[in-house]
Amino acid sequence: MARVAFVLPNFVGGGAERVALNLIRDFAALGHSVDLLLIKAEGELLALLPTAVRVIDLKAARIRDALGPLRRYLRKEKPDAVHASMWPLTVVAIAAHRLSRSDARLVTSEHTILSRQYSYYGALRRAAMTRILRHLLPRANARVAVSGAAADDLARLSRLPRAMIDVIYNPLEMPAVIASNAETETLWGGAGPRILTVGSLKPAKNFPLLLDAFARVSDKSARLMIVGEGALRPDLERLTDDLAIADRVVMPGFFADPWPFFASADLFVLSSDYEGFGNVLVEALAAGRRIVSTDCSGGAEVLDHGRFGRVVPCGDPVALARAIGEALTEEPMPERQRARAVELSGPGCAARYLELMLPQPAGAE
Repeated sequence: MARVAFVLPNFVGGGAERVALNLIRDFAALGHSVDLLLIKAEGELLALLPTAVRVIDLKAARIRDALGPLRRYLRKEKPDAVHASMWPLTVVAIAAHRLSRSDARLVTSEHTILSRQYSYYGALRRAAMTRILRHLLPRANARVAVSGAAADDLARLSRLPRAMIDVIYNPLEMPAVIASNAETETLWGGAGPRILTVGSLKPAKNFPLLLDAFARVSDKSARLMIVGEGALRPDLERLTDDLAIADRVVMPGFFADPWPFFASADLFVLSSDYEGFGNVLVEALAAGRRIVSTDCSGGAEVLDHGRFGRVVPCGDPVALARAIGEALTEEPMPERQRARAVELSGPGCAARYLELMLPQPAGAE
């Protein structure tokens, strides 16, 4: 059996962290020893790790300060494979790998549309980012993006050949039974149509757009649930008051297990400006929900640009409100939706990561 290491900034309830959790569970179930290295050992998902996983706190004040601790770990522990997620930690891990002269297989993965996430960079910082990516990314054994859109963006930004970047959709652990529970039902309250969204309360998710659209939906018995937590909560709560919808919007915070919310909703809506992949869309598909999404790069890719849910332009509250109203009248097709979730994020995704990190020797069974 091998020793594998996963490197992330922290273990909060975001998409990249949930992907790592699923991969860690898979590798541990196969009998491999797993280390989880975190810039700061904090986050809601730590409690969900298998007990055999060793959590290592790098205690770095900033991501770049992790270079030294990562190099020391690689020299001392000599893992067989390392998986590092999210710029700029990916290139820090590559640098540490080179400086330590490690023999570990190194795989990096990007989970967002980097050019959008770092659009605030000025010309000089953007040029520096391009140079760093172009110089260091080829030194990893493999480079993964979580969607075709994310891979295309990374290739353009780094000016590397697109063929150097593998696309692996995010693996998803789908429960055998997806069901609501008493707590979730109590939180919904009311008897109208239930509209759900799940995500961190941060700008890229554009929840103000969703609130604006929800206020325009003609069915005033509808209720909106925003499951997640983040710095924008006060702003969003004020906006619900300004739009006179506070009595129909529920914001219960973060839940490590979101499945009861998906099971209890009538419609899932994603209002993001951009998404590398859109894990929540796959979760909504797995739960058999009707879906409306903005045309947010990887998110639209998950829905095959309209085949598995309505797709509307980003930033258009009128179009989003219209799509929500129309989707609520559609007949659900749960089996079709679930099949799409398995197609995208079934066991084959984790198997591809295993192949990249621990390839079989030539001639091995």
